Amino acid sequence: MSVSIPPPKCLKKPLTVPHRLMFGPGPSNVPARILQAGANPVIGHMHEETFEIMSDIKSGIQYMFQTRNIMTLAVSGTGHTAMECAIFNAVEAGESVLTAVNGIWGERAAEMITQPNLLRELPKLPNCPVVFFLAHGESSTGVLHPLDGIGELCHKYDCLFLVDSVASIGGVPLYMDEQGIDILYTGSQKVLNAPPGTAPISFSERACQKIFHRKTKPISFFLDLNWLANYWGCDGKPSRIYHHTGPVNAFYSLRESLAILAEESLENSWKRHEKVAEYFQAGLESMGLKLFVKERKARLPTVTTIVAPHGYNWKEITNYIMKTHNIEISGGLGPSIGLVLRVGLMGCNSSKTNVDKVLAALKDALKHCHKSKV
Repeated sequence: MSVSIPPPKCLKKPLTVPHRLMFGPGPSNVPARILQAGANPVIGHMHEETFEIMSDIKSGIQYMFQTRNIMTLAVSGTGHTAMECAIFNAVEAGESVLTAVNGIWGERAAEMITQPNLLRELPKLPNCPVVFFLAHGESSTGVLHPLDGIGELCHKYDCLFLVDSVASIGGVPLYMDEQGIDILYTGSQKVLNAPPGTAPISFSERACQKIFHRKTKPISFFLDLNWLANYWGCDGKPSRIYHHTGPVNAFYSLRESLAILAEESLENSWKRHEKVAEYFQAGLESMGLKLFVKERKARLPTVTTIVAPHGYNWKEITNYIMKTHNIEISGGLGPSIGLVLRVGLMGCNSSKTNVDKVLAALKDALKHCHKSKV
C-alpha cells in the first residue's frame, strides 16, 4: 500500500486570521492578556500545577456565581456542553421537566430533554417536574428574566431550579445562593472574554443529593458528574482518576478572565454594562430605531435587540457593516430570525467608545443599503 492522498495545498499556506470587532452575541473579542495566558506551555492535565490552576478557577467561578457550592467546576466544552451536563445529570428517564421558553435557549433545553431514551413530554406525565429550566439572559430575544422568588417556589415543590446564565453572568446582578439556584452554568466566550471551549457550572447541595442518588447512570459518560467531580477535586477523595484530557491551555485563559473580573469587581462590571447599555439604547432611539424589548427592566444589558429596520434586508445590513467597518453584528436566532438585529457589548467590549462605533456603522449602513419602498 502507498499514500494516495497528497498533502493538502491549503495547509502549505500560513494561517491568516483577520482582526474584527466582535459585537455580535458572542464570541467576544479576547484581550491580549487572556490570549497570552493561553499561549503558556502545555503541561499535563493531571499535573499538580494544573490542579492548582483548576482550584483557582473554582474559586473564581464561586465568586462570579456568588456561591459557596463545593460542586463547582468548568466543563470541557461550550455552554451547550454545560446545558447537557446539567440536564443529563439531574434528570432520569421518565421524569418531567418544566422549561420556560423566552427564546431559543428554552426551546433548545426542551429539545435536549425530550430526546429519545431520556424523557417524554411533560403534559403526558402526571408527576411534578423535577427541574425547572430558565434562561436568565436570552440572547436570541434580548430578554433579561427576573430570578427572585423562583428558587423558593421550586423548592416548595421539591423541584430543582436550573438557570442558563451564558449571556448574562458578569454583566448583570446574579446571586446563586441567595436566589435559590440549584444548577447554574455559563460559557467562557461572552462577558468573560475568553475563547470558547470551557463552561463554568455549579451544583447546590440539593442538586447533588438528587444526582448522586440516581437509580440509573447518566446517559453521557463524558458529562457524568461523578467523574467530573473527582477530576476537579470536588468529591473530597485523596486522589484524582483519569477521566478525560482537560483543555489545559483553555484553563489558563479561563483563569485569567476570572482574574480580570475579580480585579474589576462584580459590582463595577454590572454598573459598567448597565450604563453602556443605556447609552446605546438612547443612541438607537435618537436614530429613530426601535428596541425589540419594550420594557426597560426586561432588557438584557449584554445583548441588545433592535427591531429590524422596516424596508431593509437585515442580512444586507450585517454584511455591509462587516465588509465596510470590520464589525460583526448579528441578525435574529430561532424565534427572532428576521425580526431583529442583535448587538453584543460584553466584557472588554462594553464601552461607550464601542457604542459610538456601532451607531456610526448602523447610520452608514442605513444610508447605503437598499430600502424597499413597499
